[in-house]
Amino acid sequence: MLIQFLISIIAGIVAGTITGLIPGIHINLVGTILISLSLTILSKIDSIYLAVFITAVAITHTFVDFIPSIFLGCPDTETELSILPGHELLKDGRGYEAVMLAVYGGLAAVFLLPLLAFPLSFLFSNIYDLIVSKMFWILLITFSILIFTEKRKFAALFVFLISGLFGLCALNLELNEPLLPMLTGLFGSSLLILSIKNKTQIPEQKISSPGKKIIKPVLSSVIASPLCGFLPGLGSGQAAVLGNLFSKGDKERFLTLIGSTNILVMGFSFISLYAISKTRTGAAAAVKEILGNLSGEVLILILLAILISGIISFFVTKFLAGVLSKKITRIDYSKLSIATLIFLIIIVFAISGFLGLLVLIASTLLGIFCNSLNVKKTNMMGCLLLPTIIYYFPF
Repeated sequence: MLIQFLISIIAGIVAGTITGLIPGIHINLVGTILISLSLTILSKIDSIYLAVFITAVAITHTFVDFIPSIFLGCPDTETELSILPGHELLKDGRGYEAVMLAVYGGLAAVFLLPLLAFPLSFLFSNIYDLIVSKMFWILLITFSILIFTEKRKFAALFVFLISGLFGLCALNLELNEPLLPMLTGLFGSSLLILSIKNKTQIPEQKISSPGKKIIKPVLSSVIASPLCGFLPGLGSGQAAVLGNLFSKGDKERFLTLIGSTNILVMGFSFISLYAISKTRTGAAAAVKEILGNLSGEVLILILLAILISGIISFFVTKFLAGVLSKKITRIDYSKLSIATLIFLIIIVFAISGFLGLLVLIASTLLGIFCNSLNVKKTNMMGCLLLPTIIYYFPF
């Protein structure tokens, strides 16, 4: 059993590294593919080991995905908030440090998860119905926080609303994986085009360990992440925004906060499946499809898989970030951005079709426009938050 368990983790780490390095591949898409494979070519594998494999893929992907997010500006849904602070550090020759700040937060999170799992399971299983009944107000408060922390409040409100209306339209189209073209355009291709236009030059990168303390942003993520990991409509982006209220700091601390938050929200999605039989991520949905609701023993196995794969993924990401930091100055960044943009277009067309391309074009133009207004990119999360607020409208 131990050998099969470790083989499942190692295979998951390899697969998660590959998916994490590919720009535009979201973990929910990976989860959908794994569900399909589990019913076909992976059907002969014991369901427990398949669940461990999926867990390792999800955790590794979440770590490694910071590399394309920071070095290429191609975010996953969970890493889109890291682009701006990550790119600022990259342009200062500190891209390696930016990645390490995020993954140090993630590493701290994988050690905290086992300690938080069962106390939070007990808490949320008892108060879940009460919180869901107040979901509209929770989301409204989150929206208000997004706006009132901005210096240019009216511009921020405009970005939130226009992004929200765009999200309403995109999510109601008969479109496969609508989040892919929408979020790729808002947070990925729009930045790539601006980078190409401005002929961004990447300076020599320093290989140095982060000097900032991580305790405060990690603790802040612990406060915000459970709410977003257990409840519908809130994800890692919103958790990072809420957590930043408790840990107001510079861009370095914010990157650590995002890294910790992403791992905690992913981990809590499995704990949510155990506690309230709800899934909040594609990976947890894949595990539910395979195993159904989780027992306490299976949850312990998954938490152990998260711990082992998280520790190994930390070192894998550290190694890959070091290699890329040394080589990126030898690469024509504009040509790399163009190649990445073409790759994203191919991915969107392959998965979401011609209609997906139209959504990508529209969201890219909207992302370029919103970037010109000089407000936080967080406000473009209105594309997900506003539709959810409307869904939970109580009247």
